[in-house]
Amino acid sequence: MMKSMPKYISEIIGTFVLVLFGTGAAVCGAALNLGVLGVAFAFGLSIVAMAYTIGKISGCHINPAVSFAMWINKRMSFAEFCGYIISQVIGALLGSLALFTILKIGGFGTDALGQNAFNSFGAGGAFLIETILTFVFVLVVIATTSKKSNVGNLAGLFIGLTLVLVHILGIPLTGTSVNPARSLAPAIFVGGEAIKQVWVFILAPLVGGAIAAFVGKYLLNTEEEE
Repeated sequence: MMKSMPKYISEIIGTFVLVLFGTGAAVCGAALNLGVLGVAFAFGLSIVAMAYTIGKISGCHINPAVSFAMWINKRMSFAEFCGYIISQVIGALLGSLALFTILKIGGFGTDALGQNAFNSFGAGGAFLIETILTFVFVLVVIATTSKKSNVGNLAGLFIGLTLVLVHILGIPLTGTSVNPARSLAPAIFVGGEAIKQVWVFILAPLVGGAIAAFVGKYLLNTEEEE
């Protein structure tokens, strides 16, 4: 447990940064004229920044869907997987708490904290969208971080840019989750419809991550021979 503590703390920090800056940009985007592209880059750049900060310690998963895929492909133990999930949820909650506090201090409303929503797609449509978006994102993570990959230290950049890519499409649709921790935290603070719908934004990314793990292993041959 103690040997893994630096990894868990790193995952808390990384997820905190992702949620604070990503959802913060989404909430403040109108005032800052960021638009979809600006918010997408806020999420992507958060990944890039953390990848080159905590990547050598924890691998910079900062996403339960990524950790789930890593566990499926036996890149981490079940105990470590559980520690990562707990750390990511804690980091996400701290990120939403920080954003909530900042908005409160500034006298802004706190009914929007970057929570995801079905919008006009319903539960089924939102599930499909999030599964596909997460599959693409996690597949890139699996491929670029494989020991067989030839991208080296550029993996963090490619992963961050892929997160930008999926947000460009996903923001107008569901707000883009692809990350159960990122969705759970703002839903808890906002409550109401957000908390009722959050199950999709938890389950769909895990399904997408699992599919990516299998495709990576059996089609792209990302894993070492057992």
